[in-house]
This record gives sequence, C-alpha cells and structure tokens, in this order.
Amino acid sequence: MENQDCIFCKVIRGEMKTEIQYQDEHVVAIKDIRPQAPVHLLLVPKRHISTLLSVKDSDQALLSHIFQTANEIARKGGFADNGFRIVINCNPNGGQTVYHLHVHLLGGRFMTWPPG
Repeated sequence: MENQDCIFCKVIRGEMKTEIQYQDEHVVAIKDIRPQAPVHLLLVPKRHISTLLSVKDSDQALLSHIFQTANEIARKGGFADNGFRIVINCNPNGGQTVYHLHVHLLGGRFMTWPPG
C-alpha cells in the first residue's frame, strides 16, 4: 500500500521530479541527493514498505530482485570488480530518514570501516 505523503511514493507516481537511473516494474533507482560516493544510488521498491522490519516472507522475490538490480547496475557502471557497498538503514538509530524501504548502492571509491 502506498503512502500518499511518502517522498519515494511521490517519485514513483511521477509527482516529484528526479533523475531516474533505472526503472522496471518492481524497482526504481535514483541518485541520492546527498551522495557519499561518486556513485550513490537509492534502489526503491515501487511497493511501499516502511522499514526493513516490515518485510514479510512474501517479499523474498522483491528483495532478491533489488539485490540483482544492484549487481547489474554495478557491473554496467564499471565499478563491480573494484567493489561497492550496499546499505539499508532501519529506524532512527539506524539512520533511516525516509520511511520507505530503500537500498543505498555506493561505489566508485574505497570504502572505509566503520562507516560512521
């Protein structure tokens, strides 16, 4: 169920303009507005899921699709072989600021640990 006030739902419905890097029937990939790496995309499922804690068993195929899409983007973007980072923030202490599940895909530079 989509959330009428959710910024990502608005992007998916075409109510907010953004630079879409990839799109299919299940997911959209957009540039992060505060990039932390040369490549910083957000992979957003088109179906509203508030947090990682809201994922159900029936979402397994969707999650697999999101990760396969991240792999495809990394390969086509030329940064897969050097490596990349996938991040999912969950709730306030996890750094989640938009309550629509999304996967950060970061690449194009060496990633340090701990991230912050």
